[in-house]
Amino acid sequence: MEYVFTLKYRLAAQDCDSDEIVERLGEAGCDDATVGVGQPGRIALFFSREAGSAFEALVSALKDIKRAVPSARLVEAGPDFVGLTDVAEVAGVSRQNMRKLMLSHPIDFPPPVHEGSASVWHLSDILEWLSERGGYDIKADVSDVAKSAKQINLAREAHQLEPRLNCELASLVS
Repeated sequence: MEYVFTLKYRLAAQDCDSDEIVERLGEAGCDDATVGVGQPGRIALFFSREAGSAFEALVSALKDIKRAVPSARLVEAGPDFVGLTDVAEVAGVSRQNMRKLMLSHPIDFPPPVHEGSASVWHLSDILEWLSERGGYDIKADVSDVAKSAKQINLAREAHQLEPRLNCELASLVS
């Protein structure tokens, strides 16, 4: 099956030649990605990768990038962090409809990762909630990629925690 996802990276100072990086990525197996190099010190890869599972597709891409640009640091795997407009697009409804669903189900609508003037959710949480409700055309491959991207982002964040703090927090948040 073909899986579509994005991987965003921060580059090290020595990796400033974007043409060279794009060449190395192609040689490492990332020829199924469109590479964006518009922001200095950053790179984004939009993949359309064949694999047995979404997780396998993401992990193989992560490995290919690490092989090509060892100093690159993952910033975000996506689709994961989304606003209501993004979710509405995936679910095939209007943003107003998504907002109405959120407001009319305050108890069981998935909580945002960040709440503010622009709230952000994990896409997989809302897609799962919509699937449980029924009546929405949620594509399995999109849901699978969103779940895998969330797990990768959570693992990346957890890896950045101080070890002592990690143990203390694990007991508090489970």
